[in-house]
Amino acid sequence: MAEKLKSRKTIQQLFKEGKTFSDPPLRILYLDSKEDLDYLKAAFSVSTKNFKRATDRNRIKRLMRESYRLQKPSLQAMLKKLNKRLSIFIIYTANTLPEYEYIYAKMGEILSRLEKLISQ
Repeated sequence: MAEKLKSRKTIQQLFKEGKTFSDPPLRILYLDSKEDLDYLKAAFSVSTKNFKRATDRNRIKRLMRESYRLQKPSLQAMLKKLNKRLSIFIIYTANTLPEYEYIYAKMGEILSRLEKLISQ
C-alpha cells in the first residue's frame, strides 16, 4: 500500500504541472516526483458524471488496479534502473462498464507507452 498516491499536494501538483496522454478509455497524468521514497505511486479515478452508482465506479477502479498491479513490474524495473521516481494518475473516461480483458489490454498499452516516454 506504500505505492498508493494519497498526498493531496502531490495530486494537485500532478494536475497542474503533469504531462498527460490518452488511449481511450484511459487517460494518464504523470509527473517526476522528487520527494517520494517509492519509485512509482499510482491513483485511479472514475467519473461520477458517467457512473452514478458507487458500485460501478468501485468495480471499474478494482479492474484498473488489478490490471495495473499485474503489468507494473517492467515499469518499476525501468524506473529503478534510471533512478527516477514517478507519480501517475489513471482516469477511466468512457461511459460503459468494461470487461476485465479490455481494461487489461488498454492498461498494457498505456504503461508501455509511458515507459517509452520516460526512457527518452
